[in-house]
Amino acid sequence: MATPQLAILDTDIGDDIDDAFALGLALRSPELRLLGITTAYGDTELRARLLDRYLAAVGQADIPVAAGVATAHSNVFTQAAYARQTPDSEQAKKHPDAVEFLLSQIRAHPGQITLIAIGPLFNIQATIERDPATFRQLKRVVMMAAASTGATTGGTGSGGQPTLNGTSTAIRRGEGAAGCWSSGLHDAAGLDADPSRSQGPGSDFSHGSPLTDQLTLLYHQWMAGSEGHPITPTLFDPVAVAYAIHPELCPATPMRVEVDDKGFTLPVQGIPNAQVCLKSDESGFLELLLDRIAKDGSR
Repeated sequence: MATPQLAILDTDIGDDIDDAFALGLALRSPELRLLGITTAYGDTELRARLLDRYLAAVGQADIPVAAGVATAHSNVFTQAAYARQTPDSEQAKKHPDAVEFLLSQIRAHPGQITLIAIGPLFNIQATIERDPATFRQLKRVVMMAAASTGATTGGTGSGGQPTLNGTSTAIRRGEGAAGCWSSGLHDAAGLDADPSRSQGPGSDFSHGSPLTDQLTLLYHQWMAGSEGHPITPTLFDPVAVAYAIHPELCPATPMRVEVDDKGFTLPVQGIPNAQVCLKSDESGFLELLLDRIAKDGSR
């Protein structure tokens, strides 16, 4: 097997359920070596405690967790109860500053780290503002950053270009997104093309492993904590992880992407600055995900 690629996951885990699946996929993928996880958006300290419990339960408590830039939070933190029930052995943990953690890891591994960003870009923006030269020493940024609506509906924007709709959770401040795109580090963007759905707890969660047990708990809190969504979650964020390890599942198109002052991601004419996944291999992605999250055994 090739040497695992070094990676950091930046996530707003705790609101929707797909971040928990994305982390599970990353943990069970030998192609990745997670140097750490940073939390983004809202109560980032509570999100870090959620990760402490999750990682301890699956035997990965040695992975560092850093708390990101705290912000106002309009979403429902559906899995807050899980986070607050962190075991006593984990509650005393001190979480380093996510921006400084990112910069220190990049300096220690220049040109080697894949940053997988599946949450709002507050940490990314702050990292660029603090030290743009070091940020550019990332190997690449793979992000769940926009909905490529033209790919799934057949519609196109002006000039026949697929329409990118930057209203997904990764785009909440236009200046942060714009700064990230201008870095020229993107191997993937707009990754919510053709997202897959899980088959529900009866099939995904029945293995009884430490990982699927955590996903079961988080899934039920997500279901109880918000209304209006189907029983089978749409798995946007794991697609970013899948692309990082198996890019053939999400063939990318070179595209120049810009972000306006409202945070909308727009394709424009010019030299490409990103590789954009417009349509993923849904069956291949789902097979990879389910195989990986269930592979550590069953009762």
